[in-house]
Amino acid sequence: MVYHLYVSVSGEDKVSIFTVDSVSGRLEAVGDTAMTGRPAPMAASPDRRLLYVGRRGALEIATFRIDPQSGALTLTGSAPLEDDPNFLATDRTGRYLFSAYYQGGKIGVHPIGSDGVAATPPVEWLKTATGAHSLQTDPSNKFAFVPHIAGRGPNRILQFKFDQSTGRLTPNSPPLIAPEQQLGPRHFCFHPTKDILYCSNEQGGSVSAYHFDPSAGTLKAFQTVSTLPAGYAGENLCSQVQITPSGRYLYSPNRGHDSIAGFSVDPADGSLSGIGQTPTEAVPRAFSLDPDGNFLFAAGLESGRLASYKIDTATGKLEPLESYTVGGSPMWVLIITLPT
Repeated sequence: MVYHLYVSVSGEDKVSIFTVDSVSGRLEAVGDTAMTGRPAPMAASPDRRLLYVGRRGALEIATFRIDPQSGALTLTGSAPLEDDPNFLATDRTGRYLFSAYYQGGKIGVHPIGSDGVAATPPVEWLKTATGAHSLQTDPSNKFAFVPHIAGRGPNRILQFKFDQSTGRLTPNSPPLIAPEQQLGPRHFCFHPTKDILYCSNEQGGSVSAYHFDPSAGTLKAFQTVSTLPAGYAGENLCSQVQITPSGRYLYSPNRGHDSIAGFSVDPADGSLSGIGQTPTEAVPRAFSLDPDGNFLFAAGLESGRLASYKIDTATGKLEPLESYTVGGSPMWVLIITLPT
């Protein structure tokens, strides 16, 4: 099996495309797609036939069709924006594209046409607060959450009801949850089989686990675990978070400590236990797991390199493999299986 890996290289106005060997984890370069306007966040449609790219310098979302054989990208449309997006994700049906705006303090819900192109005006264009860092729905597609970092943001997660027939967002009850400490919720993922959400905390250098009520669509924190080794006192900002498809291991990179924190996930209650930190490229802003959960790829914002690791399926520990030059300021890493 071969997967395709996409890296948005903001400093060089391109998206680089690689194939991933599912047995060895080795990458082979396919080519680059030139893309002016500082490409950054990316999201694939649920059927993996389309790629959406936020061009932060150009203030737009570009839609690309993915060639099912080569993985090459062809521009099919673009949607102008009022602010620069830092996060993109589709809803579970692929009818809407979500966007979040860190500096603009907004979130958007963009309709996706029958041609697959994300369009403007958005169905929703909501002012939330500075530091809005992501927007995704739960597995049922009925509820949505928007984390806001601390410091520049209000240190909270907004809770919404989502109408998948109209794309509308309605504040849930309660409309938000706020950590007692200045953790700075940033990105999140759901456990593949349990009603649990895991959120990386930018300022807190940690990951928080929340029980998710699938009927009410609300969260309740039950654990926060540091991503840093004991005694570390340097500056650090946690970035993204992902869980393996098996639900056994979870990872979150540290920017400052420049490592990838790993956790084992308790199969009974979903609680986290640290399994250490693996050194990686400088300022690992973006990373991704392959669809089988056997490999991890992390991009160094300052090094311009992409590091690959083999995941030990018995322990969750990371074994360094190779490092690849991708170019200045890689901002997003996305791995998909092309449709057959």
